[in-house]
Amino acid sequence: MRVVIAEDQFLLREGLARMLEAHGLEIVAAVDNGEDFVAAATADPPDVAIVDVRLPPTFTDEGLRAALAARKKRPGLPILVLSQYVEQLYARELMADGSGGIGYLLKDRVLDSAQFFDAIRRVAAGGTAMDPDVIARLFARNTDNDEIGALSPRECEVLGLMAEGRSNAAIAQQLTITERAVAKHTASIFLRLGLQPSDDDNRRVLAVLAYLGR
Repeated sequence: MRVVIAEDQFLLREGLARMLEAHGLEIVAAVDNGEDFVAAATADPPDVAIVDVRLPPTFTDEGLRAALAARKKRPGLPILVLSQYVEQLYARELMADGSGGIGYLLKDRVLDSAQFFDAIRRVAAGGTAMDPDVIARLFARNTDNDEIGALSPRECEVLGLMAEGRSNAAIAQQLTITERAVAKHTASIFLRLGLQPSDDDNRRVLAVLAYLGR
């Protein structure tokens, strides 16, 4: 798997590169700013790009903007964004095109190699990988959302795990229910959120967008 990294802190950037290489991934480029990230990620698109939200010169949202610019040039480019803090706007903007291949993790998750590499694999495969803490905090903020409020407690659990990027099988295992039950809850979620079958839209991603308070 080929990877591009954008991280301004030298030690973290080198640490990420070495950890990824140790797991058999190829580092195509490791840069410290958004402009170089966009160039590296779009000239020869990697299997997944990993970018810090805060990059020079202002250390606010340059990484996010670079990620969005790269996705505009290369639609569907798999991108995993790392952030020190939970920002609802960041998560929502990243997923706004509804095409998947997007992850949003808190930097602390990098220390959990199993979870980090699971997120990388899901994003590279075109799925989503949202940090559990991000999901929990966003759900707390969106309790007044009428559509989300109409979901049952179990449906909220299923949608939360769906937002993390879990498959039906993984959700079933997590909640100790059958995959058939997960499929029924998922169908009910789509119905309650008004997501009709479509050849163009990823309904799981659209459901997550609703969860994020689009």
